[in-house]
Amino acid sequence: MHNLTAISKTLLILITTLALASCGFHLRSEKTLPSNTDYLYVQASSQNAPLIRALESRMNVYQINGGAEAEPALKATTITLRLQPEKLDRRLLSVFATGQVAEYELIYSVRYTVVFPNGEELKTAFEVLREYQDDPDQVLAKSRELNLVLSEMRLEAADRIIRLLSSQYAGL
Repeated sequence: MHNLTAISKTLLILITTLALASCGFHLRSEKTLPSNTDYLYVQASSQNAPLIRALESRMNVYQINGGAEAEPALKATTITLRLQPEKLDRRLLSVFATGQVAEYELIYSVRYTVVFPNGEELKTAFEVLREYQDDPDQVLAKSRELNLVLSEMRLEAADRIIRLLSSQYAGL
């Protein structure tokens, strides 16, 4: 009976490990970019853009070596990320009976070009969407909430860029 319990536990651990490995799960501390890349060079028209700050923050979390400064010594193993200016649009979702806007959909658009170490270029774009409820009676609170929502959208965009870089490079 004791052997049967040990075997079933071992089998359960093996099945769980195989399931996690097959779905692409990996720990966050594991290197996200391919092993043959050493640096992520981020270019943008403004080096103080909020998306660049969000990207640098996420690069620290994912332990990615890189930034807004080029590293000539690592040129052969550098991925270059050229960010286009970010764009934020609003789409009207609903209005109050008084005709004032009650709810928006915020559309944060990101466009960028990736240049891989082998010289291959990929142009990519995506959108991050959020619903935002407006309240004209609480302008200050809603202004702060909007700033928090935009910050979260930028962090989500930065995460998405890093994931897309990893998956795009794997496909080359």
